[in-house]
Amino acid sequence: QVQLVGSGGGLVQAGGSLRLSCAASGVIGRINAMGWYRQAPGKERELVATCTSDGSTNYGDSVKGRFTISRVNAKNTVYLQMNSLKPEDTAVYFCYGNRWGEESWGQGTQVTVSS
Repeated sequence: QVQLVGSGGGLVQAGGSLRLSCAASGVIGRINAMGWYRQAPGKERELVATCTSDGSTNYGDSVKGRFTISRVNAKNTVYLQMNSLKPEDTAVYFCYGNRWGEESWGQGTQVTVSS
C-alpha cells in the first residue's frame, strides 16, 4: 500500500511563497508520476503540476511561471515551490502518485492566501 504524506501548507499574504513537500512510503522502486492537484470550495479538482520519473513536467495554465515542481526519485519525494501567490490559489492541495496504473492520493494540505 502506497502512502503519500504532504506538508507545507499554511497561511500566507498575497505575493508570498510556500513550499510543499510530499514523500511516499510503502513502495519499492520509483513512482512513475508524481504531482499536485488542488481543489477549492465549490470547484472541481484541477491539475497544478506533475513530474514523471524521467523529469518531464506539466503545469496547469494558471500556475505557469509562478510554481515549480521537482522530485528526488531515490526518495520518491516531490516538491512544489509556489511563488507570487494569489488569493485564487487558495485551495486544498493534494499530492498525487501513479505507479503502473495504481493511483494514490495524499491527505491534502490547506493553502490560504490572504488579500
